Amino acid sequence: MTKKLIVNQMAAAAKFNRSRRNLMLGMAGLVGTPSLVMAQNSESGKSTNTLWYRQPASCWEEALPLGNGRLGAMVFGRVGQERLQLNEDTLWAGAPYTPDNPDARAALPEVRQLIADGKYKEATDLASTYMMGNPLKLMPYGSLGDVLLTLNNGAVQPTRYERQLDLSTAINLTSFQTADGVFERETFVSAQDQVIVMHMTAEQARLGIELAYRSPRKVKYPSSDYQGADGLTKQTPVDWLKTELAGELSAGSTMAADGKDAILITGSNEPGAGGKSGLRYALRIKLVSDGRLDLLTDTMKNNRMTVSEARTVTLLIAAATSYVNYHDVSGDPVAIVRRQTEQAATKPYELLKSNHIRDHRVLFNNMSINLGSTTQAAQATDIRIAAAETTEDPALSALYVQYARYLMISSSRPGTQPANLQGIWNEGTNPPWGSKYTININTQMNYWPADPAGLGACVEPLLRLVEDLAVTGAKTARTMYNASGWVTHHNTDLWRAASPNDGPRWGLWPCGGAWLCNSVWDHYDYSRDADVLTRLFPVMLGASAFFLDTLIEDPKGRGLVTSPSLSPENSHPFGTSVCAAPAMDRQIVRDLFKNTLEAARLLKQQPALIERIARALPQIASDRIGHAGQLQEWLDDWDTQAPDQRHRHVSHLYAVYPSNQINLRDTPDLLQAAKNSLRQRGDLATGWGTAWRICLWARMGEGDHAHSILKTLTGPKRTYPNMFDAHPPFQIDGNFGGSAGVLEMLLQSWGGEVFLLPALPAAWPSGEVTGLRARGGMSVDMQWRAGKLVSATLQGLPGTSARVSYRGVRMDVSLDAKGIHRLKIPVATT
Repeated sequence: MTKKLIVNQMAAAAKFNRSRRNLMLGMAGLVGTPSLVMAQNSESGKSTNTLWYRQPASCWEEALPLGNGRLGAMVFGRVGQERLQLNEDTLWAGAPYTPDNPDARAALPEVRQLIADGKYKEATDLASTYMMGNPLKLMPYGSLGDVLLTLNNGAVQPTRYERQLDLSTAINLTSFQTADGVFERETFVSAQDQVIVMHMTAEQARLGIELAYRSPRKVKYPSSDYQGADGLTKQTPVDWLKTELAGELSAGSTMAADGKDAILITGSNEPGAGGKSGLRYALRIKLVSDGRLDLLTDTMKNNRMTVSEARTVTLLIAAATSYVNYHDVSGDPVAIVRRQTEQAATKPYELLKSNHIRDHRVLFNNMSINLGSTTQAAQATDIRIAAAETTEDPALSALYVQYARYLMISSSRPGTQPANLQGIWNEGTNPPWGSKYTININTQMNYWPADPAGLGACVEPLLRLVEDLAVTGAKTARTMYNASGWVTHHNTDLWRAASPNDGPRWGLWPCGGAWLCNSVWDHYDYSRDADVLTRLFPVMLGASAFFLDTLIEDPKGRGLVTSPSLSPENSHPFGTSVCAAPAMDRQIVRDLFKNTLEAARLLKQQPALIERIARALPQIASDRIGHAGQLQEWLDDWDTQAPDQRHRHVSHLYAVYPSNQINLRDTPDLLQAAKNSLRQRGDLATGWGTAWRICLWARMGEGDHAHSILKTLTGPKRTYPNMFDAHPPFQIDGNFGGSAGVLEMLLQSWGGEVFLLPALPAAWPSGEVTGLRARGGMSVDMQWRAGKLVSATLQGLPGTSARVSYRGVRMDVSLDAKGIHRLKIPVATT
C-alpha cells in the first residue's frame, strides 16, 4: 500500500467520523424541545430517536421508510446499487365503482329469520348468494416501482459502513468508506416541496451513476419464509454488492427524457373489476449535479441513463396520479410532477433540507418520552430487536413509540389519504389483504396513538374518509337495507366502497362506519375543536339513523340487536360466524348513540332523530357474563364452545378499550369477566392482535402484564429488523397499537378523569414524558422516580377544569390564566 493511499484513507476516515458527528450536532442544534428528545447514548453516540445498522438492507423488511403523508420511499442503503422502492397514496387498482347489490334488500328478512331460527349455515349461504357486494373483492393498493442507482464506487466491500434513520429529522443517512474515499447519501421526502430528495456526495473520488427504473410488479411477501422454525425473523446474509435488474417497462408505461436533466415515466394503474383501469400516474426524476448530465438527451435506452464525473448528485423525484377524489379521476399527473420537480430544483439542497426538518419537527417535537436506559441501548437496532424478549431495554420501548409517531407523520397528513394496512409502504401490486382499509379493527387501531401522542393533526385524513363513506354508504343503506342514514362494512378502499365484501363470514358486519364515527369522536374529545364537532355531527347523525332503521327486537326479549352480523372474523359453535347481536355491535352502537346525543347537546341542535336515539339507547341489549365467568362474545353463552379459543380478535372487549363502557371504577364485575375472557384468549396473537392485548391489560391497570406482552411484540417474532410490525407479513397497525399501549400505561383519560401512571410497570422505575395528551384538550408532562410520581404539569385553555387521579387519590384542578396547573403530588394510597 502506497504512502499516498494510506494518507488518503486516514483523511477519508477522519472525514467519515467528522461528517457523522457534525450531522448529529447540527440536528441537535435544530431541536427546540427538551434535551431528552435528542439525548444521546453515551456508548453509541446515537440519538435515542435513531434507528441504525452496520450493514445495508438485504430485503424490503430491512429497508428504512420515508414519507410525507402522500409519497413513500423505502431506502435500502446498498453499496453496489441503491434501491428506492416508491409509493404514492392514491395509486390503487381499478376505477370509480359502486359494488352495492340490490338483491340484498329482498333477502334481508329471510336471512334474519333463518338466524332467529338457529339456522346459521343456511343464513350464511343465502347471504352469500344475495347480500354480498359485486364485485366481491375490493381494490388493492399498489406500488410505483423502483429507482435503481448502480454506483461506480460499489465494486468492493467498504471498510466502514453505517446507515441510520433519525426520527427527529426524518432523514436517512447512508455513509461508507472504501479505498477511494468517503461516500454519503442523505434521503428524505419533503412535505413542503412534495418531492423525494436524495443527495449523494463523494470525497477524493468522483460519482458515476447508472440510473434505472423498474415498473410496479407482483412480489412474494414474507410470512413463514422470513422466519425460522422458532418463529424468529431471520438475519439474512449481507450482500454488500447486490444489484437487481430493471427489466422491461410494464404494458402501457413509457420512459423518456424530459428536458436535458430529467426523465419522465408514465403509466396506468392495475385493472380492477371488469378489467377497468381508471388512473394514470407520472413519475419524474430530475438531477442536479456538478457532473456531466448531457447523456440524458441521447444515450438513455433499456430504461437506463448515466451521470459521470460528479462530486455531488441530487435526485428530485415527484409522483402523482390523475386521482382527484373517489369519483373523479380527471387530474393531470404529468403537469403536477413537472411543476413540483422544477420548483424544488430552484432551491439549494441545504434549503430543501432545512425546510423539511423544520416542517417535520412542527409535529414530531410535540411529545417526548424517556423510560430509562440500559447498556442494550448502545447496540444497533436490529441487534436490540433480536434480544428484546430476553433483555431489559426500556429505551427500545420509547423508541418504538417515537417510531410509531414518525410513521404516523410520514403516512397520514392533512390532505392525504389515511394510513392503510401498511401505512403508505407497499412493495408490489399484490399486497397482503389488498393493503386496504380494514375497518373492523385495523384502520381504527392505526389512529389509536395519534391524539394521545400529540399528533391530532394527522387524524384529518380519517375524518375525510368518514365523510366520503357517509355519501357512498348512504347509497348502500338504501340499496341493500332499505334504510336511511349510511352504513359501511368491514373493508373499504380508495373508491370508498361500502357494501359487504370478501364473503359473509368476514364481510356481513354493518358496524364499520359506526366504529369510525366513534374513533373520530375520540379525536374531537381530545382536541375539543368546535370545527371538528361541526363536521362530525351530520356524519354521526347519519350513522345513527341507519341503526334506528335496522336494529330489531331480540326474539327472546333481551333488547335491540343487529341482524345479520358477526363478531369480526370469529366463528361461533354453529359452523359460521353469521349471527345476531354480537357484543361488539351492541357496544359500538351504544357509544355511537351516546356520542351523537352529546354532540347534539354541545351544538344545541335537536333534530327529530335525537329523541329516537335517546329512546333507543337504553333498549340496546346489555353485556352479559357467561357460565365460565367470561364476558360473552355473543348474546348467547357460546364462548367456551367456539372452535378457536385463542382467536386473534378480541372484539367483545371493545367495551374495555378503546371504549370505556367497562372499567375499573364503574363496572368491576364486568371488568373481571373481561379479564377472564382475555386470559382465555391468551397473550400472543398476530402483531396487531398482540398490540390490542397490551392496550387492554394497560387499561385494566395491569402494567407488568402489559409490559410482558410488549416485550414479545418488540421482539423478533413480531418486529422486523426495520422495526415494522410483523403480522406477518408487515401490517402497520401493530406499530400503532403497540405504541398506544405504552402510552396507556403512562396516562389514561376516560369517564371524566385523567389517570397518571395508571399501569406503570416495574421495568420503568424512572422516566419522563412531555406533551402527552388527555381528553379535554389538555397536555400532560410527568416525571417519576423509583416508581413514584415526582412532578406533573397540565396545560390547556385557561380555566379548563379536570379531575386528576393518582394511585386512588382524586384531585379537582383548574388551569390558571396562563393555562397551566402544576400538580401538588399527593401522598398516594395503595
